[in-house]
Amino acid sequence: MNHLHFTGRLAKAPTLTGNGDKAYAKFTLIRNEYAGKDQEGDQLEKQVSIQFTAFRRKAEAIAEYCRKGDQLSILARIENNNYQKDGVDHFDFSFVVDEFEFGAPGAEKRSELASRRHADAQV
Repeated sequence: MNHLHFTGRLAKAPTLTGNGDKAYAKFTLIRNEYAGKDQEGDQLEKQVSIQFTAFRRKAEAIAEYCRKGDQLSILARIENNNYQKDGVDHFDFSFVVDEFEFGAPGAEKRSELASRRHADAQV
């Protein structure tokens, strides 16, 4: 089985559909990678973004605790997502989350946590 390890930041908050055994979350991770140097010798970067799908409890946890900009480290497998429409074969694939770890919080979550601490200090 092929596995992909990818660490990046959430492009936007994950969307959760369904619940329990029918729950799934789709989300996109983005990271910048080295793309050579320009004519002046300055480093260039390219943005890499991959859409992932998580199922069941993993989907619920990611949707509940992650916000735009949060970092996630994902171990995913690649699955075929082939189908036929109007007599034409379409070939596609999906990145399905097998394992994940929460990483550094993004600006949105840091702001949310600071607001909670401020509110708790007021009590």
